[in-house]
Amino acid sequence: MTQNSNLSLSIIVKNEAKNLSNCLQSVQNFVDEIILVDTGSTDNTKEIAQSFGAKVYDYIWQDDFAEARNYALEYVNTDWVLVLDADEMLNPSIIPEIKDVITKQYALVVNLIREEIGSLSSPYSQLSRLFRRHPDIKFSRPYHALIDDAVLELQKKENHWKIIDLPEVAIQHFGYQPEIIASQDKTQRALKAMESYYSQNPNDAYVCSKLGALYIDLGEVKKGLKLLKTGLKSNLATTATIFELHYHLANTLVEQKQWETAIKHYQKAIELPILGKLKLGAYLNFGSVCYHGKDYENALKLYQACVAIEPNFAIAYYNLGLTYKALGRNFKAIDAYQSAIQINPNYPWSYQNLAVLLFKKGEIEDSIKAFQQAYNLHLTQNPIVAKQLQQELTNMGIIIS
Repeated sequence: MTQNSNLSLSIIVKNEAKNLSNCLQSVQNFVDEIILVDTGSTDNTKEIAQSFGAKVYDYIWQDDFAEARNYALEYVNTDWVLVLDADEMLNPSIIPEIKDVITKQYALVVNLIREEIGSLSSPYSQLSRLFRRHPDIKFSRPYHALIDDAVLELQKKENHWKIIDLPEVAIQHFGYQPEIIASQDKTQRALKAMESYYSQNPNDAYVCSKLGALYIDLGEVKKGLKLLKTGLKSNLATTATIFELHYHLANTLVEQKQWETAIKHYQKAIELPILGKLKLGAYLNFGSVCYHGKDYENALKLYQACVAIEPNFAIAYYNLGLTYKALGRNFKAIDAYQSAIQINPNYPWSYQNLAVLLFKKGEIEDSIKAFQQAYNLHLTQNPIVAKQLQQELTNMGIIIS
């Protein structure tokens, strides 16, 4: 049974003049209203929002994202809410699916896939960003604010509600672009907020995952590993959180050269029943462990699993090229490098490795063209590597400029 439903965008911002127009353009002909809460902008963020017809409300920042998001929810007048950040955009191809799913009377929350633009190894995440405007649904946690806790409690009382996963990319997130990477100040704010929450909730698996990973990023590896292991002992962890705990542990243990234990965590992560797109990082990094351990056959299987899940995963094709070459299957390696280049034409190593194989194959003209392209890209991305490549080629009698 279905019903008509309407939808609001809810967004909190501060000094987002650079990003906001793209975000709002992606939803302006889809949502019925835009509720924007400004937490103290000093640029023209609010004027941009108003030009899109947004209802703008001011909020005094309290170092708590959940409070700010809940403040925005108070002004929502529709049946459903879509939550975006200013550095995100809604994928237009997902709109028909969203229109359909929010008409389902049993639907409470719709989990959306977010593409992490600029992230090489973990290109997708899943977020509960589309939900029914139910009075019991509120955000919790001061950083990485979620509705998940409230939804679980609500389902205990009203068990007819369902959570639905949409498997296609719904949101594009540009926060991994080099020019948008968070400042140290933002990192410290995140650290302070999560440590405060953890002090009161020491067995919370989700905060153990997020705070543990942050500690590791900041170089406090021992503290980070302890939290990740604590999170795995929790009986309340969701499957997605268990995956993140295993994944972060595996990645860190690789850095610690604890290969066997890392492999066990990658295997446990991959075995979990979550969407394949969300496991790409685990497949890819596990494959790299196998490759560097010269277990090329297993590396091949893991990289092939990556491209089966995501046919446009350039780094997986590049790694396939490396693995095929290590196995002596040069024709397959050439095909893999060419696929990587077709998907991502700005990665110099794909051209350079392709050039080497073409040279060995005797296709000198095509090889020189690929070397030249590799050199051009290195020159803009890493001039020292470009000069090294130029010198090596000069020694071989190949002149590029």
